[in-house]
Amino acid sequence: MIRVALLLAVLAAGPVAAAPATQQEVEESLTCQCGCGLTVHSCNHIQCSSAEPIKDEIRRRLTAGEDKETILAYFSGKYGEKVLSSPTMRGFNWFAWVTPFAVVLAAGVAIVVVVRRRVQVRDDAPAPPPGGDPALRERLERELADLDRDDA
Repeated sequence: MIRVALLLAVLAAGPVAAAPATQQEVEESLTCQCGCGLTVHSCNHIQCSSAEPIKDEIRRRLTAGEDKETILAYFSGKYGEKVLSSPTMRGFNWFAWVTPFAVVLAAGVAIVVVVRRRVQVRDDAPAPPPGGDPALRERLERELADLDRDDA
């Protein structure tokens, strides 16, 4: 009963406010524009002409109270979607998310179909008679008898 009351109290309190984004979280969501291909946080160029100003801008905006989505929208507007470290699910970018999974799924289905067809072909083949082919057995016995005569 106490657990139910506690659960109802938590639900009545409303949604829990999300923790504000950290400087590192925002920096890792943006790609450095110097050409290194790393995130702003990971750029290893000393005094990078791109990463350092972006880090300063992020710091100013976080201090002003902006959330992560607003900051990312600002940089996306300034540099284009290429600044985002992962593609969005809008426009043609959804294709970049879906294609690898679709290819793996299609390959798996193709493998299953091929394997099942091969197994069915082998199951449908007629089984040899238990004593073997009588003509072949007769020929084998003749050749073995001829071989025995040649050795003697």
